Amino acid sequence: MLKARLAKLIAKTDLQVSDEQIEKLVAYVGLLDKWNKAYNLTSVRQPEQMLVKHIVDSLVVSPHLSEVSDINNKFIDVGTGPGLPGIPLSIVNPDYEFTLLDSLGKRIRFITQVKHELKLDNVTPLQSRVEDHQGQYAGVLSRAFASISDMVNWSHHLVAENGLFFALKGQLDQQEIDDLPEFVEVKQAYTLVVPELDGERHLVLLKKR
Repeated sequence: MLKARLAKLIAKTDLQVSDEQIEKLVAYVGLLDKWNKAYNLTSVRQPEQMLVKHIVDSLVVSPHLSEVSDINNKFIDVGTGPGLPGIPLSIVNPDYEFTLLDSLGKRIRFITQVKHELKLDNVTPLQSRVEDHQGQYAGVLSRAFASISDMVNWSHHLVAENGLFFALKGQLDQQEIDDLPEFVEVKQAYTLVVPELDGERHLVLLKKR
């Protein structure tokens, strides 16, 4: 039973997630599994694996969103793919607004369906290239970009004054930090603990100089 499995995983973290939110997260995994067969949205095929590699892996970022919540309540997930980390974060943070941006229509169609079925009023699906979108967000999130430099170069115009970039990474490469463009600096880097995940996870928070 996926719900019991997810509840057990979350219990190994410091996260506070309600029963209703767990049900929505499991429903999202169900939709992802169903649509994945036709749309090829993720290389992770097993719903049990999605709980670890997609859901909890996204949720562990949640406590850090409050670092910018005094600026505005708007976040954008650039290159969101099938809605990661944006959908899980939107479910457990109903008071924040999440724009989920991707350039591929099939991904945005999927996210639109998820929004409709799970009644996620705080999600705005958006088909666009990052550089073509305009807006001011407290936090720009991504786990899709190959390098942090690419992320900040493509999306620097979307960060509100005093806002932050939230870069989700596997291993933390010092060379990648050294190669960052001049206009940003690392505010903080966190090691994220994802129960039962093989491999490292990090969150790098960056601010404009």
